[in-house]
This record gives sequence, C-alpha cells and structure tokens, in this order.
Amino acid sequence: MRESLKSGSLRTAEVAGLAGYSVQQIRNLERDGVLPAAVRSPAGYRAYREIHVVAACAYRALAGAVGPVEAKAIVRAAHRDAPAGMLALLDAAHAGLDTERRELEATRKAARHISEEPIAEVRGSDAMTISELADALGIRASTLRHWDATGLVTPGRTKLRDERTYSPADVRDARIVHQLRRAGYGIPALGILMAEFRDTRRWNEVLERLAVRDASIEARSLALLEGTAELWRILTPCPIPLP
Repeated sequence: MRESLKSGSLRTAEVAGLAGYSVQQIRNLERDGVLPAAVRSPAGYRAYREIHVVAACAYRALAGAVGPVEAKAIVRAAHRDAPAGMLALLDAAHAGLDTERRELEATRKAARHISEEPIAEVRGSDAMTISELADALGIRASTLRHWDATGLVTPGRTKLRDERTYSPADVRDARIVHQLRRAGYGIPALGILMAEFRDTRRWNEVLERLAVRDASIEARSLALLEGTAELWRILTPCPIPLP
C-alpha cells in the first residue's frame, strides 16, 4: 500500500462520521481488511488517517454498485502495491453492468415486439403434452426441455409418470417464447421478460418493471463511478484534503 494520504490522527468516531458509518462498522471494515490496520497508541486506542476515510467511502459506493463481497475484494486489492488485481475486478464490474444493460434493452425490445403483435388467447383445450406442443410449434421436444431448464416455459408434471404437461398458460408462454426466439431474441433477455410477464400478464406493467430495472442499473453504474474515484485517491501519491 502506498503511503500517500497523510493527514492528522483521527479517532474512530471521526472516521465513522466522515464515512457515514457507525463506529462498530468502521472496526468491522478494518477487521476485514477494507481499511488498513490503524496505528495503536500506547493505551491501545486506534489512530486513523485520511486514507481510512477514503477507503471507507470507496467501499460504501462500491457496495451499492456490486454488492459487499465484491466491494471488499476491490478495496482490499487497492491497498496492495500492484493495482492490476483491483483493475481486473473493476473491469469485471463494468463488464457485468454492461451485460445487464444490453440484456435489459433486448428484453424491453422483446416486450414491445410481442405487445404489438399479441398472441391469441389460449383455450382450455390447448393443454398439451410436450410432443404435441413441439409438433404444433414446429420445433423439437428437446427445445422445450431446454426452455424448461432455463426457466422460460415451466410446465407442470403428471403425477403418475412425471411427464411434462403444458397448461393453456404454459402453451401461451411457449408461443411467446417461440415467436421471440424466431425474431432473434436471446435466452437471457427472454428469461427476464418471461419472469416479469408471469407476475403480471400485462405488457404495460412489464415495461414499467423493466424501467425500474433500468433505473437500478444506472444508479449502480454511478455508484461504481463514485467508488472508482475514491480508489484513485488511494492510489494517488499527493495528499488530498478531507471532505
């Protein structure tokens, strides 16, 4: 760790107040290696410096972006002399958010696609076996099994032989998935879409839920940006005043 941010001695309560944590949380972060070990006075009291405040703020932002486990790993890596490990973890975090954003956009387009070209309502007589549904859609039964395994279309099972049985609602879901797969939409996007659709059965509500997901990704991206800025303060060799 570079001895870079040198300010006067700070008490635990002061670090907690500046970082927005409780005193116990600051001690826990030090125990977990998120904060460097504090210097101890002859009486055993902790003496913190500015770098401890910066590390705590970095963790706080990163936890909102990628969760506490990954955030701890990133900040611990920032305290090492070589930043390669930290940079790799940050790259992975950015890539993960980018993947989520791309899948969400594909999901939103799929929802709009199917809402503009609605599938006809199913009838009670539309309940089918896997082979009947595969024949009706012109696909292989193995494709339906894959959709079941990935959670796109999850049929019930018969009690005696544990065979898949597709209710009218399952048949409708299969028709939706089939239409969207033919339109080029991937499994991850459809997984999000079908989970939301099963909860509401209303496409306008699906779009509203996707908008909430979009806002969440944006907030996490901004938190990642904030956390990265704090990490840069750890790596920068010149002193920076406390906030």
